[in-house]
Amino acid sequence: MKVLRSFALWCAALVVVVALALASAPSVPSSTARIAHLESLVKCPSCEDLSVAQSNATSAVAVRNEIAQKVHEGESDNHILTSLEAAYGTSILLSPSTSGLGAILWLVPLLVLVFIVAVAIRLARRRR
Repeated sequence: MKVLRSFALWCAALVVVVALALASAPSVPSSTARIAHLESLVKCPSCEDLSVAQSNATSAVAVRNEIAQKVHEGESDNHILTSLEAAYGTSILLSPSTSGLGAILWLVPLLVLVFIVAVAIRLARRRR
């Protein structure tokens, strides 16, 4: 019973934290914020595990300029990332995509979490 009560409190705390984070997030990011965010998502084409925001390589500077140009032209973030993937390949993004094989990389941790919660609930019911 204590485990379920503790689990419920942690879940409630998580919901409150997520709600506060969403409420405090700016609704319309500035161009500078969008560019910085996109640069943090894109891998430097000639570097190992660095974003274009972190690298000063010539290829990273070129990608940063391309991102800035597309943001100023009014393209959406998704369109910009898709065009970079088309030009440089799927490995240009630092985080896996949410479709195809990338979806598995996102779903596995979620499924493990659901499994752990189910086991915890089952163990708590057995102890009663």
